[in-house]
Amino acid sequence: MTEQEVKMAQKVQLYDLRLIFTNGDKDTYTTQEIVELLDKIAMAKDQQQ
Repeated sequence: MTEQEVKMAQKVQLYDLRLIFTNGDKDTYTTQEIVELLDKIAMAKDQQQ
C-alpha cells in the first residue's frame, strides 16, 4: 500500500466515525462507548478483508 493509499484509508475511517457519531441517538458519548464503537469498526473491517 502506498503512502497516499494509507492516508486515504485513514480519511475513510475518520469519515466512518463521523457518520456514526452524527447519526447516533446521543449528543455525548462516554469513553467506554467510543471504545466499543471503535472495536466494532475494527472487527467489521477485519471481516471485509
